[in-house]
Amino acid sequence: MIIITPTRELALQIDQEFRAFAGNLNLYSALCIGGANINTQISTLRRNPHFVIGTPGRLKDLIERRSLNLSTFSNIVLDEVDRMMDMGFIKDVRFLISHLPSLRQSLFFSATINPEITGIMHSLLKDPITISVKTQETAANVDQDIIKINGQRKADVLHDLLIQDEYKKVLVFGRTKHGVEKLAKELAERGFKVAALHSNKTQGQRQKALSSFKLNQVNVLLATDVASRGLDIDDVTHVINYDLPQNYQDYIHRIGRTGRANKKGSALTFVD
Repeated sequence: MIIITPTRELALQIDQEFRAFAGNLNLYSALCIGGANINTQISTLRRNPHFVIGTPGRLKDLIERRSLNLSTFSNIVLDEVDRMMDMGFIKDVRFLISHLPSLRQSLFFSATINPEITGIMHSLLKDPITISVKTQETAANVDQDIIKINGQRKADVLHDLLIQDEYKKVLVFGRTKHGVEKLAKELAERGFKVAALHSNKTQGQRQKALSSFKLNQVNVLLATDVASRGLDIDDVTHVINYDLPQNYQDYIHRIGRTGRANKKGSALTFVD
């Protein structure tokens, strides 16, 4: 089986979950993502793992190097399909699917599906069946509110929130890599334990930031939308939209990082 995700972090999380599930089953996986040593990945693929988990660009590279042969795979899973299309991976996805056997099982997953994505899915699948488990647009366990800035510095408003006792584990979303990095440095100078997650970081730095947040070594993670899809982080008490998301679907994905597993969470959005 091949499992394709839009981001390295999501691929890594799936691989970690698979290893936990398959510990005593003699099932093995290969993680194939950018930012990691490709020669190590090629060596792992030579062992014919049962599952290959990766991102589109690296998987395409491995096929072009003749290190990955998809003709032997009878199952494909695409996770966060709409995000994959938004990030411009449609050509890579078509390339990957073209190397699969015509007789296969294809599973596409996403929290949001719009008409454009539906059209693309139908062009890639034969007589697809749609299964929806959505009960409502936003999580019932998430309290949503806005914070009016009223001319104040946003960093000062954020500071005043983070010093409150109930803000125990906070995910802050910014629009740009530069803005997130700048804000992370400012909050660190103010004494907060923070980490930043964005695509300008090396893969090792991204994994370290995410791990430190999951393990409560830092209690504030600042991120671009790379972190809004699929990641399962326990006990996030608050999501703060420091910058507005680009669209409603991104908003749903962002606030979905809190209020998980029947726990309560809060989502706040800064507005001018």
